[in-house]
Amino acid sequence: MPDRSSVDFAMDSSEDDDTLALIGLAIVLKYKVAKSVKKKRKKWCKDWLLKRKSYSHINLLNELRFEPEDFKNYLRMDEKTYLKLLTMVTPLIVKKDTVMRESISPHERLSVTLRFLATGRSYEDLKYSAIISSQALGQIIPETCEALYKVLKKEYLKVSTLNFFSILFIEYRHLLL
Repeated sequence: MPDRSSVDFAMDSSEDDDTLALIGLAIVLKYKVAKSVKKKRKKWCKDWLLKRKSYSHINLLNELRFEPEDFKNYLRMDEKTYLKLLTMVTPLIVKKDTVMRESISPHERLSVTLRFLATGRSYEDLKYSAIISSQALGQIIPETCEALYKVLKKEYLKVSTLNFFSILFIEYRHLLL
């Protein structure tokens, strides 16, 4: 028959296991609760982003209208072409204002997209001159590029199918022979 001290040890061991299991469960539950509780935002938007009308590149564009060469250098097109393009894409890129905030105008959307295409700058870099968050730029620029493609593809992106296939044949004829 086991002596009393070994029985106490066996009971202590199972109690220790239960205690460890409860502690482990408490840690897991605490981690899950802490993970599910969202961190409360301090602000909806950074203050300087709310001052888009004051600091935006649109003000610079308005000044560049008086210097046609600089306007053309900035957007890689003259003002007349820009305005024609803006008229064409506006129905596809215009957004409605909400109770929460004013929407980003088609003029701002197109100009920041053209600036992105002209310079290749990152969204993070463009946000400082456009005063538009990089997350918003990540949506605006692809949407505007898609709109540009839709309005320009019929007139400016024509490919003759006969010409297309002759170019393909010339390029890949070594694979066929």
